[in-house]
Amino acid sequence: MNMIKRFKVSFSKIFNKLFKKKGACIGIYGPPNAGKTTLSNRILRDWVGSEETMGSVSHIAHETRHAKRRNGLIIETNGHTISLDIVDTPGLATKIDFHDFMEQGMSDSESKKRSKEATEGVIEAVKWLDDLDGVILVMDSTENPYTQVNVTVIGNMEARNLPLLIVANKVDLPDADPGVIKEAFPQHPMVPVSALEGMGMDSFYEALAKQFG
Repeated sequence: MNMIKRFKVSFSKIFNKLFKKKGACIGIYGPPNAGKTTLSNRILRDWVGSEETMGSVSHIAHETRHAKRRNGLIIETNGHTISLDIVDTPGLATKIDFHDFMEQGMSDSESKKRSKEATEGVIEAVKWLDDLDGVILVMDSTENPYTQVNVTVIGNMEARNLPLLIVANKVDLPDADPGVIKEAFPQHPMVPVSALEGMGMDSFYEALAKQFG
């Protein structure tokens, strides 16, 4: 190999190392208690290990009040391998009232603290949008999808030209109707899952690779 060829090969290796495309950073968004952290935990369980979690879950809204990021997830599906960073974000809400937490058995001081932190979490989640390559929007398939939160998030994603994947979660429940979500937002891909039970996850990973790979 002459000197010019050696130079070309060496330069190519250096260039690829320095400018190799990094994995997409994907935010997991949605209203409180839609199952965002449950989905995040399921992804880690499937691709990292059974002991890995992004955070705790609770029936009380706004359990996640600070965004958490996990880098370098390698997902293999349907013959494709993708690298992703995922960000589990606090639940988005248009109104946060500490009285709602008191009704769940929290003390006055605990409720006010949680309300303050939840409000800060919403602000943090919105700020994260500037650093994302795409969004997974988690919706509860037992509830009406035409909420202000869902419509606002989708409108915001469309305005930013961010790729969006809708996840219709909780399909294991008897009153789940993911078809209503698909009818509400037909312009975006949607996949029905139960993040808790692991139902539909193969289809989810295929959709994930297609949308963000």
